[in-house]
Amino acid sequence: MKNFLLRRIFYAVIAVIGGTLMIFVLSRMSGDPRVLFIDEHGGGFGTEAWEKMGEEMGLDKPVPIQYGMWLKDILTGDFGKSLAQQQPVTTILKDRAGASVRLGVAAWIFGTLVGVPLGILSAINRGSAWDYIARTFALFGQSLPSFWSGIMGILIFAGILGWLPAGTMGEGDFSIKHLILPAIVLGWLPAAGYLRLTRSSMLEVMDTEYIKLARAKGVKYSKVVWKHAFRNALIVPLTYSGLLLIGFITGTTVVETVFSWPGLGRLAINSVTGNDFPVVAAIMFFTMLLYVVVVLFLDLIYAFIDPRIIAK
Repeated sequence: MKNFLLRRIFYAVIAVIGGTLMIFVLSRMSGDPRVLFIDEHGGGFGTEAWEKMGEEMGLDKPVPIQYGMWLKDILTGDFGKSLAQQQPVTTILKDRAGASVRLGVAAWIFGTLVGVPLGILSAINRGSAWDYIARTFALFGQSLPSFWSGIMGILIFAGILGWLPAGTMGEGDFSIKHLILPAIVLGWLPAAGYLRLTRSSMLEVMDTEYIKLARAKGVKYSKVVWKHAFRNALIVPLTYSGLLLIGFITGTTVVETVFSWPGLGRLAINSVTGNDFPVVAAIMFFTMLLYVVVVLFLDLIYAFIDPRIIAK
């Protein structure tokens, strides 16, 4: 177990270094940061001011040293200032991250609590009415675009029925009513993915010999399903779950746009179109870091679920 853990941590460190290197290279491929600053604010710089800004940004040093300075800054939480808003990037991210976390966690909970049980129900009742209902739910969830589902949800539940707000986070304290509709729209597609993955994994496990032996020995059917079958079918939906949560937290642009939700997705799009690279680099860094941490955590859970993985 110790060697397995050390090996996974080593891979995670290498992934983080590679990710930061890619972000830095992309930042330099986009051009001189001073040019982006001038394009954003207009006006012209004299030679002295141009050189002074280059020294402040470390552009007068070799590229490897520039990378080291940039890496040191981001590891200490200093991502510089936004070119568009002239505010510290960390302040902007803090203002937007809370909204994305709320929406992402709510959608993740909805997708998990709906998709996984429906997948199990569909698998153990293969060919029944429940199976066809669940598969129809998955079909619509994977085929309907999120922007269309969001618009229809606003039209029906906010416009016609008047049950829920049409969008935004609301004013003042956190409002669950404003969260329900975007969370369901955002979580429908993942729920469909959960359902199909869980169903296929459960069907594969239910056809194995040890499940047939357990049933032949008279083990209670619910125990066969939950203790033996579901645990061995859990790895695939578990992997999907972790990666899905990261995607939700780091921003879902379409749903945030439809519901005017002030999250990281809209911030990333606005920063890309406005050449605000410090904000883009910060979002890319945190996204990469989240992926590495979650994948490392999933590897440890895999080893707990199936100890045979440690020997591989």
